[in-house]
Amino acid sequence: MAELNTGGDGGGKGGKVRSKKMNPAVDLTAMVDLAFLLITFFMLTTTLSKPQSMPLAMPDKDPKKDTPEDVLKIDESRLMTILIGKDNTLLWYVGKFGEYIVEPEQAEFGKDGIRQILLKQIARANAITAREGKPDEGLIVNIKASDKANYKNLVDILDEMAITHPQLYAIGDITDPEVELLQEKGLY
Repeated sequence: MAELNTGGDGGGKGGKVRSKKMNPAVDLTAMVDLAFLLITFFMLTTTLSKPQSMPLAMPDKDPKKDTPEDVLKIDESRLMTILIGKDNTLLWYVGKFGEYIVEPEQAEFGKDGIRQILLKQIARANAITAREGKPDEGLIVNIKASDKANYKNLVDILDEMAITHPQLYAIGDITDPEVELLQEKGLY
């Protein structure tokens, strides 16, 4: 049982002798119980912070499922590839590797770097598909990280995809010729 005693012990030496007064005692047991009940209530009713995650659809790894009829033909003018190199560097191009529509260029992360490039390429792809009578088709971005890239760079480029909203984006495996291209540019 918790108690709160107030007042002194009435004692110093000397002086007048006074009659001893009773010290009031306050029982704090009920207040302690109430405090623990409130703490328990608020702990159980508050929501814990939910992990922040981005939905990412990954293709099946079963190569037997892909038949020639299942393979989707993509217009190369709508295909943009982003290669992530070392030290927060990016290299991007449009078209097939070696048959570029836009030659490989280096870019920086951020709103003045890859975001502006993505927005321009999305507008370019939308203009092309609108002329062809396919307004629902847009830019397709293939993201490929080298083994020298760090995890933060991959998350940053996925954030840029969420901000710019290309029609489709995917994470792919980087090929040996693409690694050689990064080495030529000094980004590997």
